[in-house]
Amino acid sequence: MASRIEQSWYKKPGLLTLLLLPLALLFGLISVVRKKLYTLGVTKQYKASVPVIIVGNISVGGNGKTPFVLWLVPFLERLGLKVGIISRGYGANPPTTPFLVTKDTPTEQGGDEPCLLAQRLACPVMIGADRQKSIESLLQHHNIDIIVSDDGLQHYKLARDIEFCIVDAERKFGNGYWIPAGPLRELPSRTKTVDLTVYNGGSEAFSYALEGTGFFHVTDNSLANEVHTEGVSVCAIGNPKRFEHTLREKGIDLTHCLHFADHHPYQPSDFSPFSGDAIFMTEKDAVKCRTFAKDNWYYLRVDAKPTQALEKAILELLKDKGIHHGL
Repeated sequence: MASRIEQSWYKKPGLLTLLLLPLALLFGLISVVRKKLYTLGVTKQYKASVPVIIVGNISVGGNGKTPFVLWLVPFLERLGLKVGIISRGYGANPPTTPFLVTKDTPTEQGGDEPCLLAQRLACPVMIGADRQKSIESLLQHHNIDIIVSDDGLQHYKLARDIEFCIVDAERKFGNGYWIPAGPLRELPSRTKTVDLTVYNGGSEAFSYALEGTGFFHVTDNSLANEVHTEGVSVCAIGNPKRFEHTLREKGIDLTHCLHFADHHPYQPSDFSPFSGDAIFMTEKDAVKCRTFAKDNWYYLRVDAKPTQALEKAILELLKDKGIHHGL
């Protein structure tokens, strides 16, 4: 049923959408009231002692937020800033929170996206539902100049200095309805109040392209010098069609395409129908399959390549907010 609902978000509204509208209106009402309580000061916000950048979105699933964070953190570090990352850690099961995710943390504990961030980046990654505690723990144990919050645009308890809203240029806002009748956590008008709306793909000035930068072995993260040209695409992401299109552009003949729900906890049994086939997956999927992967399993590393206009806008934004390191 969940997949049917998600598919309806990107189609012309039908009966299912109409049936879900009352729940969507309730969701929207709660969301608007909750935000108003913070903006009026009725509910108190937490203000960190260092600047906080939120990288979030107003719709659920598959916006390409993680590749942007993977680009943004080194960009800030090149400016001389010491960066720490916080994340709710969706799907994680840590022994305690806040919990520091390292490159050796199992995905069962750290969650797929935080583990990926910890493996690719040199900065500390802290997870926990209480973002205030996560920030305080980071600042207590690490020398941090600036915090990047992976998601949390709607977490108004956390005061923020800069907001980036990531939008999928292909799917945008779907049918324009709140959850569950549509994909929206907030209405599109919210993009007018963030510091920058950044498009994943498309021709907007403030956008970035996702470029496949090589196939790697799932087993050990090593670069694959030779890759099978035929196999099975397996992914648990919000927009699998985009990934499959990229694989075909890379010359991979896909015999099957398996889709799982976002953040799916992979098990070896998921792959049993294709025990002898080459498997192609995203890097986010790969971090959950490393312990049982085979030599002919690959992931495509994807990196964000921003426009010059976007880089310039971010530099100007940092200056305007008084974040001066290296500028």
